[in-house]
Amino acid sequence: MRSSKSRRTGALVVVVAGALALAACSGSSGGSSSSGGGGTTTITLLTDNQPTTVSQVKAVVAAFEKANPTIKVDVSSSRPGGAPGDNLVKTKLSTGDMSDVFWYNSGSLLQALAPSKNLVDLTNDPAIANVDKSFLPVVSDGGKVYGAPQGSSFGGGILYNKAVYSKLGLQVPKTWADFIANSDKIKAAGLTAVEGSFKDTWTTQLFVLADYYNLQKADPNFAADYTANKAKYATTPAALAGFQKLEEVTKKGYYQKGAGSTTFNQAIVALGAGKAAQYPMLGFAVASLTPAQTANIGYFGIPGDDAATNGATVWEPAGAYIPKTSKHIAEAKKFLAFTASPAGTAVQAAAVPPTGPYLVTGSTLPDSAPQAAKDLQAYVDAKASSPALEFVSPVKGPSLEQITTAVATGQTSAEKAASQYDSDVTQQAKQLGLPGW
Repeated sequence: MRSSKSRRTGALVVVVAGALALAACSGSSGGSSSSGGGGTTTITLLTDNQPTTVSQVKAVVAAFEKANPTIKVDVSSSRPGGAPGDNLVKTKLSTGDMSDVFWYNSGSLLQALAPSKNLVDLTNDPAIANVDKSFLPVVSDGGKVYGAPQGSSFGGGILYNKAVYSKLGLQVPKTWADFIANSDKIKAAGLTAVEGSFKDTWTTQLFVLADYYNLQKADPNFAADYTANKAKYATTPAALAGFQKLEEVTKKGYYQKGAGSTTFNQAIVALGAGKAAQYPMLGFAVASLTPAQTANIGYFGIPGDDAATNGATVWEPAGAYIPKTSKHIAEAKKFLAFTASPAGTAVQAAAVPPTGPYLVTGSTLPDSAPQAAKDLQAYVDAKASSPALEFVSPVKGPSLEQITTAVATGQTSAEKAASQYDSDVTQQAKQLGLPGW
């Protein structure tokens, strides 16, 4: 899912991701690096421009330079979120002007970068020795690995205010019917049952994208069939369900008045303050709250129809990549190896609270981790989670956020929206040269 941030995002941005990380030391974002005085080598790093990355990248770079005194890292946090950021990355790669290392989405957006042509192959390289094997497929192309994880994973689903739930005597829902029942009680209490932030259109995608865990449980072959143009959202009941859930929430009047003009930042503040009880969102959002508010925000996956198969959809971490044009590949690999190590993730966690498990062997969530991250860890430990569709299929249409916004605002039906999205993904699939399209 690509957000106005990124993971990234990539990543919600990372975003989403997307969504996700990034930074703010000054410096050049070009691909040329230099040897500094005293036998030091300077490498360049390009990240997105989100505030959470500012803290994270400064901490990571400081720790890396301390451990590697002969390497300096010159950071540029000039990449914007969303489509402009995607275009910047593509342009820098095509012109040979990319930094020695860049942080970007994993999953479907990575495929659009032509990894085998533009990126350094890290398959079996010591740089990714500590990377959890579950992460490798989302930074791979043609069986080769091109990236290391940057940041933590996070859940997609519902962030909820625990104080409101406690006051109203509500339990975390295990089925969609339970979710509707909870929302009815919240609305009856005079609170916003489901916070909407339609001003930032990327946020309207959650009921569709975060429902993927339920989709793959109902149809395990959907991702492969979807990629091969053998399955469609409009004609697969479990896929259509995400659009239908979005439509039902709108029809039942669960959103607050003025949701159409509400931004992401305003929405997460409303949730933290207890003005809203539930917010369909990616887990990274808790980093925008105060520590006290963060401790009061829990997470649960979009419920399906069967409590016995209740689970969560996970957004994988963003990736750190090295372009083939880098003149200091060995030093760049050392930087990736540090960020994807227990020491590196510990630095990241101290700078920015993790939003979910780190996909690095030996890394654990600190006791101070947000409750939402711990809630996601419980799903992962119970083996009741799956990556979002964009991490297991390269097919993702660019207009989904506009389509879901039309559903959220009552302008388009679920069935029509699913059909529109099926048409939307066709162009991208053809651009990628996927067979069957």
